[in-house]
Formats: sequence, C-alpha cells, structure tokens
Amino acid sequence: MDEGNKSSATELLILGFPEVTGYKAIAFFIVLLIVYVLTLIINILVIVLVTIKHQLHSPMYFFLQQLSFVESTFLTLIVPHMLRVIWLEGATISIKGCITQTYLYCASGCTECHLLTVMAYDRYLAICNPLRYNNIMNTKVQRLLVIYCWICGFLLTQITLNFLCQLQFCGPYVINHFFCDLVPFVELTCSKFALQLEIMILSIPIIAIPFILVIVSYICVFITILGISSAKGRQKTFSTCSSHLIVVTVYYGTLITIYMVPADGYTLTINKLIAFLYIVVTPLFNPIIYCLRNQEMRVVLVKLLRRRN
Repeated sequence: MDEGNKSSATELLILGFPEVTGYKAIAFFIVLLIVYVLTLIINILVIVLVTIKHQLHSPMYFFLQQLSFVESTFLTLIVPHMLRVIWLEGATISIKGCITQTYLYCASGCTECHLLTVMAYDRYLAICNPLRYNNIMNTKVQRLLVIYCWICGFLLTQITLNFLCQLQFCGPYVINHFFCDLVPFVELTCSKFALQLEIMILSIPIIAIPFILVIVSYICVFITILGISSAKGRQKTFSTCSSHLIVVTVYYGTLITIYMVPADGYTLTINKLIAFLYIVVTPLFNPIIYCLRNQEMRVVLVKLLRRRN
C-alpha cells in the first residue's frame, strides 16, 4: 500500500459483536446498560460509605474506596461507546479518538494494577507487622501511595501514547473488538512487530512487576498465618485478605491472558470475551466481593438499610 493510502483514513470502524444482531443485540444492549448502571451505583455507594462512616476510616477501606473510583472511571471510558457500538451493530470512531481511548484505558488499568499492589502491601503490613502498622500506614503515606499509583499509571502509558501517535496505519481500518484496545491495533499498523514488542515490554512494569510484588506479599502473609497456633486465629486473619486475593486472582488472570500470553493460542472471539470479563464483569463483582466477605462493611450496609426501612 502506498504512502497516500497509509494516511488517507481518519476513522476506524469498530465491529463490536457482529455475531449478535437484531433482537439479540437489543437484549445485550439492555443487559449491559443495567450492569453498567448497577456497577456505578455499587461503586459510588462504597465511595460514599467509606467517606461518611467513621468505622470505615482505615487504610484498607481507603484503598477500597480508591479502587471503586478507578473502576468507575475505567468502566465509563469504555461502556458508553460500547453501548453505541452494540446499538448500531458497529460504529466509527476517529483515529485520534481511538488512540485517546486506548491511552486513558491503559492509564486507568495501570493505575489499578499498582493500586492492587499497594493493597497487597497494606495487608502484608497489617498481618506481618501489626505493631508498627498504624505508624507506617498513616494518612500521609496512604495519600502518597494513591498519588504514586495515578502518576505511574499515566506516565508509563505515556510511552504507549507517543508510540501510537507515531505509527503508520496500513488498514484495513476495522477493529474487530468492542473498544480501542492495544491488541487490535496490531492488525492495523504497518509495524506489527514493533507494536507487539512495545506491548510485551510495557507489560513488564505495568503487569508483571506489580503481580510479582503481590505474590511476594502474600507469600509472607501465608507464612505468618501458618505460624498462628489456633485454627480460629488463622481463619480470622486470612479472612482479612481473602477478598483482595480473589480480586487480584481474577484481575491479573485476565490481564496476563490478554497482554502477556501469545495471541496464537486463542481466537479474537475468546479475546473479546476475556476483555469483557475484565472490563465489565470484574468492576461489578469486586465491590460485591469486598462487601459480602467483610464484616465491618456488612454491618454498615445492614444499618443503612434498616434506617431506610
């Protein structure tokens, strides 16, 4: 393809779910809209409860509040346009708009990776070093850690933004996905190997290193828990970190599958399903998991519901 064709297109067509049409598309749209609204309500509820309830003013709940905020932002970056794509059974987006969505999506995802790592560190301190926990994890440190997560998220993915802005696109100008993810860009660019290499390299500081730090933190936590003499004590201590462990397992499992496992082993349809789980399903279930498995959060919710009644 000549140079003129490389730069002629200004828009991309996002296919979404071409196999879902007619009444199925309408039903899918309605379900997704309900899930989106419900997820926002639940996450906003967590943010408000942690803000107004004094008994939830602890580092663990502060980080949970930040996680709910990041996931609400993350979800809002993708789902509204995704709903448009489903409703129209495919929709266009400008190349600049697509690159912007990719950047903000990656930045939010990177921020969440580092925030989950910080939450693992918080559990490590609380369980392995309880006597110094309050001194180390004071309010100033909590805020600095959250600021660090956001700065890392947007600075690391700035490399991706610069790289995407310099790419030449050879077409076809069609993305077989429901949003502007990094992986579908590989099929559009004239420099496929360079983009694949860039994705793999950036996966190291964004996904691999935080994941390793989470594993190290939980190895220390499990060693400490196993050293507790009573079974009741071990169970009670483990319950304080089990919710976070479930969330981390699901989150990193999908991320590693999408960005660090070679795509030859699975189809684009499977890739989209995994991305759907990561983008739509986990932000809904994460706050539910934390609320249902955490006694203090359950108590606050029960009191709130009783007041409403």
